[in-house]
Amino acid sequence: MKMRKYIEVSKVNFKAQSAWRTDVIFNMIFTISRILFAYLLWHMVFSGKEMISGFTFHSMLSYYIVSSFLSQLEMSAGISSEIFQRIRNGTFSKYMIIPISMEGYFVAMEAGAVLFYLAFDLIAALLWVFIFQIEFAFVTDVFILLSALCLILLGLFFMVQFSYYLGILTLKYQGIDTFLMIKNNLMALITGTIVPLALFPEAVVRVMKVLPFYYVTYLPSMLLIGRCQEEASAGIAIMICWCLVLQVVIRLTWAKYSRKYDGVGI
Repeated sequence: MKMRKYIEVSKVNFKAQSAWRTDVIFNMIFTISRILFAYLLWHMVFSGKEMISGFTFHSMLSYYIVSSFLSQLEMSAGISSEIFQRIRNGTFSKYMIIPISMEGYFVAMEAGAVLFYLAFDLIAALLWVFIFQIEFAFVTDVFILLSALCLILLGLFFMVQFSYYLGILTLKYQGIDTFLMIKNNLMALITGTIVPLALFPEAVVRVMKVLPFYYVTYLPSMLLIGRCQEEASAGIAIMICWCLVLQVVIRLTWAKYSRKYDGVGI
């Protein structure tokens, strides 16, 4: 019965996205522009070179197409801002009285948005494969493909958790703008969306592998183009651990600071 409520939340948010047609257009433009930038950049870098850090020109573009597609699906950033605004203007109580988990509500909302934009982002990504006649690299091993899909779902879930956690910090701090600024400025870099992490120094990559962000976009993208296959199982285990740890942190933070909220803003 409770699962049906979450499904209904996802359905409502899925339908609500259709009211924001401009967002759909800009979302596709961002995907296309990122791939176009990568094409122009790496076309110059690969001039006269066959391979860089194990990437050919076409495998590099394949990576950017997949990573751009995945990064556009991650739409949890609005959760932090929504919670912040609701707490500050005293309307956060609407989430506290709903008959389902508050965090689960935001997870269901994110699921609805992701499902809506999935087809549009996929069309935008495939468009460039045909326009530039890219020899698209894609994994054929079923186990690796399923592992990548599992990592993608875990990554999306973790980012919802992370955004939710930053949002509820408003219960303690006057503002969370600094946290959001740091997150937004670093996220594209540490998830490998701007530059593949394989191009970083080995010591830096080892540190990245300890953090969850390595497994949000970078590793699933690499798996889907047929690389880093030996990291698939370990990556899933690490992401599960990070999701569990963050869940404990969220519960402790909520239990400690939720009592400060009086329903009329803080």
